[in-house]
Amino acid sequence: MPADMNDYFKKKKPNATSGNSSDTNQGGNFSMNNPLNGAGKGMSWLIIVGAVIFAVIAFKPFTIINSGEVGIKVRTGKFNETPLYAGLHFFIPVLEKIIPVNTRIRLITYSDTERSAIGDNYASKFSSDDGFEGGLKRNPAIQVLDKRGLTVNIDIAVQYSLKAESAPRTIEKWGSSWEEKIINSKVREVVRDVVGQYTAEQLPEMRNEIASAIQTKVRQSIDSLENQPVILSSVELRTIVLPPKIKEKIEEVQAAKQDVTIAEQQKERAKEEALTRAEVARGEAEKNRIEAQGQADKIRIEAEEQAKANTLISHSLTAELLELEQIKTQAKFNEALQVNKDAQIFLTPGGAVPNIWVDAKGKQERVMSTH
Repeated sequence: MPADMNDYFKKKKPNATSGNSSDTNQGGNFSMNNPLNGAGKGMSWLIIVGAVIFAVIAFKPFTIINSGEVGIKVRTGKFNETPLYAGLHFFIPVLEKIIPVNTRIRLITYSDTERSAIGDNYASKFSSDDGFEGGLKRNPAIQVLDKRGLTVNIDIAVQYSLKAESAPRTIEKWGSSWEEKIINSKVREVVRDVVGQYTAEQLPEMRNEIASAIQTKVRQSIDSLENQPVILSSVELRTIVLPPKIKEKIEEVQAAKQDVTIAEQQKERAKEEALTRAEVARGEAEKNRIEAQGQADKIRIEAEEQAKANTLISHSLTAELLELEQIKTQAKFNEALQVNKDAQIFLTPGGAVPNIWVDAKGKQERVMSTH
């Protein structure tokens, strides 16, 4: 380099000293100062911290597991059997990843009737895709052949949830389609097995028994799986859709049964009314009998009392008493003779009747009036 250029750069270096801030020109070359030489250790730490922040933002080696979920840590393709519960969890990028799995109660409906979706909005790779909307999955109604081979549609709803403790093993064994393999297949199998034992006409009458059998057998089938991967909450039989002809026939039978029931009710009502009238008649007859019996008892009692009185009187009569009574009667006759001089007196023998008297004057007048 020309000498004038070297002189120029030397003049531009302030406080240049040999050995600490300037480089020695050798062979016509020159070198500039290192800009980091004056930054010190503080600048190095800032660079390290910035690199760490950049790595965290770029690789994001953490995830947050929400309530109602568990995390499955996968390390180089191998599932960790211990689930990660709600909270912040870190992993090693590239070598590890964490898959969140929904463990909330979910609902599968088997129905041809549209219903609005309800539930949460959390998305999860292994529980929210493929037909799920807010915790609700719709499937067509289950077509079943009855005992005679007629097609019947069963509308059913199943509530269930993934068991958190065994979620890693469940996903590892059954994969992302675990609901289709565990819930859907078991439910369809049990419904076809139970309903196929009855004829279409029997289904409405045996509805409660069928619903109980379906729930019991679905629960047994799912609980028998290894590690019990699913917690079954309920299996609800909603509707049994029968073939139109069978439905019409059942309606006719039901109408006939209703008519018979009405006739039976009318018969029972008439029977009750007849029994009521009979009871009234029996009551009236009993009343009359009691009144007649009372009247008869009254007459009998009066007669008995009269007889007792007569007996007492007859026992009380003596010869002296009769003589006294005769004297009293004679005295009355004597008093009558003083008033009516024409009276005739007859004395009856035996003294049964003391005296009989007849007005003779009145007799003479009657005799004269006949002449």
